[in-house]
Amino acid sequence: MTQLQLPIYLDHSATTPTDPRVVEAMIPYFTQSFGNAASRNHPFGWKAEEAVDYAREQVAKLINANPKEIIFTSGATEADNLGIKGVFEMYARKGNHIITCETEHSAVLDTCRALEKRGAEVTYLKVNGDGTINLEELKAAFTDKTILVCLMFANNEVGIIHPIKEIAAMAREHKALFMTDGTQAVGKVPVDVQELGIDIMAFTAHKLYGPKGVGALYVRRKNPRVKVTAQVDGGGHERGMRSGTLNVPGIVGFGKACEICMQEMESEAARLSKLRDKLETELLKIEESVVNGTVDSRLPHLSNISFKFVEGEGLMMGFNQEIGVSSGSACTSASLEPSYVLKAMGLDDELAHSSIRFSLGRNTTEEQIDYTIEKVSKAVQKMRDLSPLWEMHLDGIDISSIEWAEH
Repeated sequence: MTQLQLPIYLDHSATTPTDPRVVEAMIPYFTQSFGNAASRNHPFGWKAEEAVDYAREQVAKLINANPKEIIFTSGATEADNLGIKGVFEMYARKGNHIITCETEHSAVLDTCRALEKRGAEVTYLKVNGDGTINLEELKAAFTDKTILVCLMFANNEVGIIHPIKEIAAMAREHKALFMTDGTQAVGKVPVDVQELGIDIMAFTAHKLYGPKGVGALYVRRKNPRVKVTAQVDGGGHERGMRSGTLNVPGIVGFGKACEICMQEMESEAARLSKLRDKLETELLKIEESVVNGTVDSRLPHLSNISFKFVEGEGLMMGFNQEIGVSSGSACTSASLEPSYVLKAMGLDDELAHSSIRFSLGRNTTEEQIDYTIEKVSKAVQKMRDLSPLWEMHLDGIDISSIEWAEH
């Protein structure tokens, strides 16, 4: 039996390792074919442009889009900004109302808050206890000034998948555009922008085994033809929607990563959901542990579990030299506040603080999952042994009813 290599990486929702096949495709564009894709006067530029065109096709194919509908950006955060701010400016005559949701990624929420300072009216939909939105509440939120509905495809912390097709149809009915942050979903589950009726979508390479620093915004070209105002001005690259010298090696890598996802996504999703289910089944044998978010419609590789009477950050200290997981989202984990996503789902501070996100990936093995189950179970037990609250719980005391004395 081979020796299990430590540490084990179970934080694929934060980022993924770049696939060696992707790296191989990128290397020539650093050293040999290093041209600028906008240099139209010589073979170096032509070769770079050709590589970008091919990558654009690979990326478009994964989501069933036209290559001309793909705008390359530096990542999903920039794509979210370009999509939301670009629509707000372009459609200002029609209205200023945007509908989004409390559990969106901070790249969407912070962009919406920035636009509120510029006169946008934003409705932040609440979510149910399982992380889903109420479609009736969405319906009631529309006004004649609504220009954009922006709801993520799949949540980065709990993995729930929103009913995208229904949401898109509702937006269309109210003559608003529908944008989705597809960062966690593209490459993991089938995403067909035509079939689902998506008008704008942000996604990124580093969540699907491509390099960091390159992403894309899909912008629909017909039925309806969507336009966004550029947020970065310069040489008019990317059909005038995003200026700046193209990151040719990154874009080549993005394309290759999308091509690999096309071929392997289905079998990989089946393999990972089996491993994820095993992890959950075993960890839920621990008393007072619970899965956060609906299990009916979710990503195949992600599980968010709360272990009551245990503090998540402290729990991770028990095994973080050996297992890489996260409590909450990587983009906000520097904050000691409990996850705003879990709080929006109605979890109290204690339970939100006691949650761990496990996200599996291409290199995850059953042996790693077995090791993780063992390590996490022991760490939870150890922390609870030290916890007076756990002792009180075992004695049948309802901790929520205790009045704590003020100092």
